[in-house]
Amino acid sequence: MPYAVPNPATEGPQAGGAVRERRASQAARRAREFEAFVAGAAGRLLHAATLLTAEAPGDNPRARRLLTLSLAHTYACWDRLRGEDPYDRARQHLATRFARAAWHQYGGLGRARPHPTSPLAALTPQERLIVVLRLYEGVAEEQAAALLGLPADRVHTICDRATATLLHPPQGRAATSAMGVAPS
Repeated sequence: MPYAVPNPATEGPQAGGAVRERRASQAARRAREFEAFVAGAAGRLLHAATLLTAEAPGDNPRARRLLTLSLAHTYACWDRLRGEDPYDRARQHLATRFARAAWHQYGGLGRARPHPTSPLAALTPQERLIVVLRLYEGVAEEQAAALLGLPADRVHTICDRATATLLHPPQGRAATSAMGVAPS
């Protein structure tokens, strides 16, 4: 095999500079796109996270942490979205992160006692998750079931039960929540 003579136009210090410039340009474009996404979607995602954690809207550190983790994950996979809706990806990660924290012993985001004035305080974390996905976010029953790894019938039943609880709160629970006393 004959010895190849290097081409100064495609190899050498100038070519490395072009690659660096292209990568810097792509990183800047990625950052601008993500900033635009966050500017448009962060408010709605924060409200969904606040509903999930059942915190007061003005005092919601767990919801903010949940949102931060979700947005960080979305940014990390931003280049791999390839036409996928970034809002769906962020919402999916928000839901799965909350579900994992609420349903497993690792706890934290969903296990804390709900704020008594939260609209979803009377619901369990699983009920809150399904109500937020189905009613607030408008996710189809089948999609919510696939996201949560539950049968669609189970999601339907939980949503119906949670809706009934919200429309007709149990008298004993509402009275004790209003007084700030835990039921014995």
